Amino acid sequence: MGSSFRGEEMCLAQLFLQAGSAYDCIGELGEMGLVEFRDLNPSVNCFQRKFVSEIKRCEEMERILGYLLRELKKADIPLPERDVNPVAPLPKHVMATMEQLQRLEAELSEVNRNKEKLQRNLRELREYTHMLLLTKNFVQRSSEHEPHPARYEEFPFLEKEAAMDYSMQRLGAKLGFISGLIQRPKIEAFERMLWRVCKGYTILSYSEVDEYLEDPDTGELTKSVVFLISYWGELIGQKVKKICDCYHCHLYPYPSSSEERTDVVEGLGTRIQDLHTVLLRTEDYLRQVLKKASESVCMWFIQVKKMKAIYYILNLCSLDVTNKCLIAEVWCPVGDLGAVRQSLEEGSRKTGATVPSFVNRIPSTDTPPTLIKTNKFTSGFQNIVDAYGVGAYREVNPAPFTVITFPFLFAVMFGDLGHGIIMALFAFWMVMCENNRKLKNTRNEIWNTFFEGRYIILLMGLFSIYTGLIYNDCFSKSLNLFGSGWSPKAMFTAHVWTDADLAANRFLSLDPNITGVFNGPYPFGIDPIWNLASNRLTFLNSYKMKMSVILGIVHMSFGIILSVYNHLHFRKKYNLYLVFLPELLFLWCLFGYLVFMVVYKWLAFSAAESRLAPSILIHFINMFLMQGGATRPLYPGQAGLQVFLLVIALLSVPVLLLGKPLYLYWLHTGGGRQGLGMYRLSLMRDHDMEEGSSHSDLSTSREHQKEEINFADEFLHQSIHTIEYCLGCVSNTASYLRLWALSLAHAQLSEVLWGMVMRVGLRVDNSLGILFLVPVFGLFAVLTVSILLVMEGLSAFLHALRLHWVEFQNKFYSGTGIKFSPFSFSLLPSSFDPDGFI
Repeated sequence: MGSSFRGEEMCLAQLFLQAGSAYDCIGELGEMGLVEFRDLNPSVNCFQRKFVSEIKRCEEMERILGYLLRELKKADIPLPERDVNPVAPLPKHVMATMEQLQRLEAELSEVNRNKEKLQRNLRELREYTHMLLLTKNFVQRSSEHEPHPARYEEFPFLEKEAAMDYSMQRLGAKLGFISGLIQRPKIEAFERMLWRVCKGYTILSYSEVDEYLEDPDTGELTKSVVFLISYWGELIGQKVKKICDCYHCHLYPYPSSSEERTDVVEGLGTRIQDLHTVLLRTEDYLRQVLKKASESVCMWFIQVKKMKAIYYILNLCSLDVTNKCLIAEVWCPVGDLGAVRQSLEEGSRKTGATVPSFVNRIPSTDTPPTLIKTNKFTSGFQNIVDAYGVGAYREVNPAPFTVITFPFLFAVMFGDLGHGIIMALFAFWMVMCENNRKLKNTRNEIWNTFFEGRYIILLMGLFSIYTGLIYNDCFSKSLNLFGSGWSPKAMFTAHVWTDADLAANRFLSLDPNITGVFNGPYPFGIDPIWNLASNRLTFLNSYKMKMSVILGIVHMSFGIILSVYNHLHFRKKYNLYLVFLPELLFLWCLFGYLVFMVVYKWLAFSAAESRLAPSILIHFINMFLMQGGATRPLYPGQAGLQVFLLVIALLSVPVLLLGKPLYLYWLHTGGGRQGLGMYRLSLMRDHDMEEGSSHSDLSTSREHQKEEINFADEFLHQSIHTIEYCLGCVSNTASYLRLWALSLAHAQLSEVLWGMVMRVGLRVDNSLGILFLVPVFGLFAVLTVSILLVMEGLSAFLHALRLHWVEFQNKFYSGTGIKFSPFSFSLLPSSFDPDGFI
């Protein structure tokens, strides 16, 4: 509790690491995660530090691992499910691992290149086969209209081109063919371009391939078109080839005869079968290599990360050339200095160093970082506090109290027995499955947020069950567990309510002052009969509003009381009289008196006198107006007490405003040499205790700790604090009314949802009612989870967060510290995440 309440005591220490064992010592410290290193070479460029080459080697290994990961993902080979945490490899083993990775990369690259070449050849052979089979149809159609079969046996043209062919032959033009494949979306533009450029001296025939073919550029399966172009003349042929190149056509040679085309098709079929066989064997070999690599890639990943982190830390150290050692400065918890020494001894023992590395505690004037040790239960609540601001060194930590107050205030706004049970069961399931890797290692940020706060959600659900029992509210319905304390059929004034009276009258008044009608209070929570009362909302509003004010004043008062521990710890006892006491008097004399009137009215007035009881709000307003006799008093001597409390509250304001600045100014100038010396000595002792230093020379300490008091700055700072506190007491008290408003909104929304959904299904009383109730209940469940649990739960969570950050923590918590960031391998990815690494 001591560490969670105030944080660990920190100290600055020097590590003297022998050159031969520095790597192993840093590795041991990384496994322990106890120290935070400081950069002793802030002016040295990152590329000019000693271990730059080693870091580059680690980055090269990371590049190779990234390549392996991409290949494993492409081959759809799963990684091992187990968590691995190997130690950092020794420097002498690094080169062996590097060579192994390089050989593996070279082998995979060679196999992939061969595989890509085989796939490219197979794709070209398939395209060539489709081209030959489809162009055969073109030739068959054109042969039916052939005018010169003896000379142009397979010329593909139609009857209307016969005259043009005869005239071109007379001019001596040479006939040529170009065939290939083009993507389906480009064929229309390709045809228009041929016509415009070649002026009609070409004949284009094309047909779509039934099979999807792979695009060599993108690797996607696309539709292709086989075309055959007949042209006259070399010049036209050159133009056609350039157009084909512009449209990225795949051109293939066209056989001159049908026999030759048949032979080519048969040869292509044989080659395709051979390529299929070779490609399957290549893929099997590649898969075997990748499976073997997948067994070690997780271990290599962790080792490279640890090795790179060690060399990064070694670059932060300074090199002592004379003593041939490395010097590092670290922040370390005082209680863990013994563990740090053991880690250094273990690192020196591994390397067999003759001179062991050691740690030396040194004094420092710098503010240490803040370390608050947590576990899986308290870490979520500590994150809530740290989101506001990391606490200053050794100031009171609100997290231990937030464990109770945060879920409780949430439950006050979210009080429903049914909703609380659902939330608690969901959180309990996450707690039971907290070691499931699939739930922990997801890339869904929303789910990760819920999973990290599973214990917070569990407590919020349990507290909501409690407040739901207090409100007697379960899905907008009340539970009659102990029987109502009201008896509507009791006799009073010579009249008995019968069943006919109850059926004929919609509204009947029950008087709690008449014996027999009211049989006593409900044992636990609110009487279920209020769920049927016409003035239910009025009663609950008054009850929850007063409860919110009482909880708010108690919560803020507790925050002010916690500031006492800060004043005493930092040796500022004058703040108890000049800050704490005026703040507490101002709050209690005004708003504490309001709580007193609420409780007094509950206790002093019976059911018969409740209607005649004066209004508390009117009395509270008259207290500020000095009009105590304007209304009926709650108790004798009320006017005088109110004036006295108001005067005390007003007098505490100038004390809070001027007390601390004047006192410090008096110590600095008017308190005499003795008072000033005692003040400075107190400051020095306070600093020595916080920093863990031991100054032997008092004069040297005074030179470092001497502070000049600036009255203007102190007065300005205290003025801002006074104005903020006095106005904040009013606004913060009103802010706690959100407990009442959110609770009312949740209850009314739940009632509206029940009335508009479930009541519709329950009204159907025939045989189809059960079947109709199933989809209605499904809709009710979906709306309950999405609106009342998720949306309303998030709203209540944010409001509870604001009440802790603004209304509670600002009374004693500054949040201006620096978080302790230890060098720890546990902060590195503990499991292999291929997507995040790639």
